[in-house]
This record gives sequence, structure tokens and C-alpha cells, in this order.
Amino acid sequence: MNYPDRVPFIKPDQLQENELQLVLNQYLAADQRREWVPAYHFSMVHQQSRMIVGSINLRIGNTDRLVLYRGHIGYGVKPEFRGHRYAARSVRLLLPLAAKHQLNPLWITCDPDNFASRRTCELVGAELVEIIDVPPDEEMYQHGVRQKCRYKLETT
Repeated sequence: MNYPDRVPFIKPDQLQENELQLVLNQYLAADQRREWVPAYHFSMVHQQSRMIVGSINLRIGNTDRLVLYRGHIGYGVKPEFRGHRYAARSVRLLLPLAAKHQLNPLWITCDPDNFASRRTCELVGAELVEIIDVPPDEEMYQHGVRQKCRYKLETT
């Protein structure tokens, strides 16, 4: 298990594709009690309107829980902005930053019935490895999550 207590955060280059821009909100330190690794948190911003259309984060580390259930990348797009592939485009924008942290492969997880997230994984070229049961001692289990799809994405 690779549990980085501290990582040297890297100031990201400009992360933009056409009208979509990722704006760094914060660097989040590790929380060993909750088994959270350091992370970058970004807003997905529509460049022209400056509206926040969603969010995405990149978690730095390779703990068992991260690789199996939580994933290196988490994202969400506001319902009124769905259909523009903002999540897939944002994942692609984060690949160079993930590579600088030597995260290869990246793991992305989602609920089996979240077909939009599953489609996002497919669009970025991630491979479905398996659908696994979430153990009762995992935090998300307490919120009703019982299974996760595990997608593997090569960064190089």
C-alpha cells in the first residue's frame, strides 16, 4: 500500500479545452484517520459564461481502498450541463498531471447503475476490470453503496 502522508503538489498548467476550463479550488491534505490521500479539487468552468458546470478531483496515492472502491478520479456534472462530455474531457485534461505524479494506471470507480459515469469511463479509454462488492467497513457502504465498477485507465 502506498499511503502518501504528504506529496509535493504541482501547480497545474492551464487545463483548458475549447470552452471548458478546470480551475483549481484547493489542495486537500491527507487524512489518515479516514484513509484519504492528498488530492487536487477543481471546478469545471464554462470559459465564456464563467459558470461552474461541475467538479473533478484527482487523488494522489495508491491505497487499497482507493484502488478498489474510491478511485483516483471523482467527478460530477450539474444536471443542467450534462450532455457536453464535460466529465470525459476533464478526465483527459488531468492525465498529464496524473502522469507527473507517476499514477499509472489510474482507477476510476462508479456505481453499476450510473450509466453516464460508465460511459465517461469508456469515452476516455478506461477498461472495465470488474464489479466488486463494497465491504461494510468502507465509508460509502454507510451511505447505501453496495457495489462499484472498477475501471483501469493507462496514463502513458
